[in-house]
Amino acid sequence: MPRLRKTATGLLRPWMLVGLLLPLATPGLANDYPTEARVDYVLACMAANGNSYLTMQKCSCSIDVIAEHLPYETYEQVETVLGMQDQRGELGVLFRTERGMQDQVQALHQAQADANLRCF
Repeated sequence: MPRLRKTATGLLRPWMLVGLLLPLATPGLANDYPTEARVDYVLACMAANGNSYLTMQKCSCSIDVIAEHLPYETYEQVETVLGMQDQRGELGVLFRTERGMQDQVQALHQAQADANLRCF
């Protein structure tokens, strides 16, 4: 029977494995949304869909699905774009027509569609 050796290398191997696997085990932490953003979304969703406990559960599920699709930075940018599209004049036109911004808006709409399928 081979003897187990306790060397510095032997002790580091399990920790190196944990270090390599930890990012794979916690993908949600990298893109986690602040509580305020989640609450704002749920309250707006409830206002649009009825203020019931069941609606609150569905809206909470919905923002969780969106968070799986989009990092918070992108979500925040899209919210800004959507708010600025209502502006009159050249500024509003820029936010309504610029291709990169429209791609981000489309990504949010796709995430919302998935959320609707999974949660409502």
